[in-house]
Amino acid sequence: MESAAFVRSAFEQLGLQLFERGWLSSNNVLFRASRSTPATIVDTGYGSHEAQTQALVQEALGDVALERIVNTHLHSDHVGGNAGLQTRWGCETLVPEPSFDLARRWDETRLSYEHTGQTCPRFKVDSPLEAGGVLRLGDYRWKVATAPGHDPDAVLLYQPDSGVALTGDALWERRLAIVFPALEDDRAFDDALSALDLVERLAPRVVIPGHGRAFTDVAGAVQRSRQRLHQFIRQPERHLDYAERALLMFHMLEHRRRTVSELLTWLASTPVFVRIVARRGLGAGEAEINARRVVDSLLAGGQLQRHGEWVTLPGSPG
Repeated sequence: MESAAFVRSAFEQLGLQLFERGWLSSNNVLFRASRSTPATIVDTGYGSHEAQTQALVQEALGDVALERIVNTHLHSDHVGGNAGLQTRWGCETLVPEPSFDLARRWDETRLSYEHTGQTCPRFKVDSPLEAGGVLRLGDYRWKVATAPGHDPDAVLLYQPDSGVALTGDALWERRLAIVFPALEDDRAFDDALSALDLVERLAPRVVIPGHGRAFTDVAGAVQRSRQRLHQFIRQPERHLDYAERALLMFHMLEHRRRTVSELLTWLASTPVFVRIVARRGLGAGEAEINARRVVDSLLAGGQLQRHGEWVTLPGSPG
């Protein structure tokens, strides 16, 4: 209760509101306008949740316009609402500097949307968000720091007066985000560890993660994430397993129900899974066998259910 009261007090001080969304859409953090800064949202969720995102912002701001979007990184679950918010309010949009030109040119391959088989409505970008810089949100100055690992271009935001950090997907409370570059090169795990080292040095009192509730046991979260990363470093194939399962579950959260045939085709043809098959040392002809193994593992674990030819999330109709 004491930590919850502290979190509420910190949020009130900073003029921010957290919309905790789930796993298909990232959390959204809304900052009220001040005399010198516009109303701003940090991360905007997945495209299929666009209407809900706009409704949350409208209810919170009333007659005040949302004028600015800031993104911690450009994965589809963090930027999918950008286009709709821009259409409705004409928002200026800031994205991490290394991703700025990719977004401006809309390079869907290097932005990961084509690679992961996910969708993202095209949006415009106005300014790069530079690591090492300062961003004013509400009445406070936030430090911008690079936080690679999950995404090589990602940043986190840290407000030193209040001790609040927005870590994106660099740190969650009890789970670990896929380290996407490590699907290509195991050395990328070092970047994820360096992001945890950064959070440890900053020692925030409150973390607002990209998914899940805000939390205050930051040291515990860092320790758990570091232990999981070291497990993956020792056994990289476990990270491949984790990535396949997580990406398939994300796909099911988006589509809710798919036939077995649709899932196997999607898994066998989507570039990220094709790359994982190659990392496993399997031939192209074994992609469907690998796809069936992934689906069967989630069915056996109860994360998915089968109704005849249909695969659904638990509790969903067949």
